[in-house]
Amino acid sequence: MRPAFDDGPHDDSVLETVAERLGFRDRIRRHPVLGWVYRILVGIVGTLIIALGIFLIPAPGPGWFIVFLGLGVLGTEFAWARRVLVFARRQVHGWTEWIKKQSLLVRGLVGLVGLIALTGLLLFSAYSLGWRGFPFS
Repeated sequence: MRPAFDDGPHDDSVLETVAERLGFRDRIRRHPVLGWVYRILVGIVGTLIIALGIFLIPAPGPGWFIVFLGLGVLGTEFAWARRVLVFARRQVHGWTEWIKKQSLLVRGLVGLVGLIALTGLLLFSAYSLGWRGFPFS
C-alpha cells in the first residue's frame, strides 16, 4: 500500500492526461511571450498563496493546507516546487506522528508555544496596521 504523502509517477501521468485533454498549456507554451508570462503569473500566485498559508500556520485552521495548495500551484509549472511539496508533506507527516507519541505535557507545551506565537503574530499585525491599544498604550 502506498503512503498518502507519496508523490510517485502516478501523479505526473494524471497531470499529463488532464493537460492533454485541456491542451491550453501546450498552446501557451508554444507562444514565445505567453509561455513566460504564464510561468511568471503562476509563480506570483503560488508565492502569494504560500505566504498567506505561512501567515496562518500558527492559527487554528487550514494554514498548512494553504501552504500545500500554493506549492501545488507552483508545482504545475516548476519541478523544484513538486519536490519541495513531497518533502514538506513527509516532514509534516513525521512531525504529526512524533507529536502523537508524546506525553500530554509535551503536547501541551507545544500548543502553548503555538498560542504564544499566534498571539505575537496577531499583536504585530494589529500594531503594523496602526492599532495602539492595549498592550501598546
